[in-house]
Amino acid sequence: MRWSRTFTVVGCHAEGEVGNVITGGVMDVPGKTMFEKKEYLQEHMDDIRGLVLFEPRGAPYVNANIILPPCDSSADLGYVILESTEYPPMSGSNTICVATVALETGMVSMKEPETLLRMEAPAGMIEVRCLCENGKVKQVEFTNVPAFAVHLDTPVEVEGLGTITVDTSYGGMTFAHVNARALGFSITPDEAHQMSLMGQRIKKAVNEQLEVVHPENAKIRDVSNVIFEGPIERIDGRVESINGTVCLHGRLDRSPTGTGTTGRLAVMSAKGQIAKGELFRNKSIIGTHFDSRVIANARVGERDAVVVTIAGQAWITSIGQYGLDPTDPYPRGHRLSDVWF
Repeated sequence: MRWSRTFTVVGCHAEGEVGNVITGGVMDVPGKTMFEKKEYLQEHMDDIRGLVLFEPRGAPYVNANIILPPCDSSADLGYVILESTEYPPMSGSNTICVATVALETGMVSMKEPETLLRMEAPAGMIEVRCLCENGKVKQVEFTNVPAFAVHLDTPVEVEGLGTITVDTSYGGMTFAHVNARALGFSITPDEAHQMSLMGQRIKKAVNEQLEVVHPENAKIRDVSNVIFEGPIERIDGRVESINGTVCLHGRLDRSPTGTGTTGRLAVMSAKGQIAKGELFRNKSIIGTHFDSRVIANARVGERDAVVVTIAGQAWITSIGQYGLDPTDPYPRGHRLSDVWF
């Protein structure tokens, strides 16, 4: 066997969403910030993303993360998130996977019962608290970057649907929020395909009709994902809901979506639907959940914002190597529209 490239990849998922972690094969990339390193990977080394995410090694539901040396000396590690159509500034499920892999593989020393980490993402510094027992990370809770609502109860014309009402937000990624019941969905696994198709139409309409731009970084713009939201209920002293998030190229996030939960809290807070400190349990289409809270108010540019914590768990599924045979005709992988739509 002769490979021209080799990557060590730890398989991992957080509440059902795959977030594999590349722990070897990429030493470092240029950049004074993790956002600049993300841009360098995107512009000059995007073949790595294709190799590990696209077929024949990957699949539409696979995400990956590259652990890199941090730019901020106070951080324990840096990481860049790879998804099938972009390099998002932040991802909650991927952050939970990276923290779990770093501790359970010994890349970073684990302290029981609690390990505190500072993890540098392209979106900024993420404070992480890991509950650990017998060498296992039982829960990862992170404080996300400040989140804010952009549009509230705004009409958008969608082909085949007519006028619908949307909210938009930034929670580390950009989202459009829609009422699932109003669009005929109960958010059950059998609805995933139709939700994906409709979500792509809604995303296109929102990006054509509304402007969503981060006030402090104009490179973060346009809605990436569409959240179909279930009703908000108060159960056993906490706020609960369910959602299905249509991601990027058009598939459902298996987890409740960490950045999406953050965006939901920003919208809920702006609408007076939740108080600071209240527990919000956001459930996914497969029944997993993240527990979250608004812990502080903030400002991002001229916008009112909130600071949110998200808690969930990840599980390592495999450890292996991805390689590239120099004669392989698909060094960047390939995609077909039967599943990559």
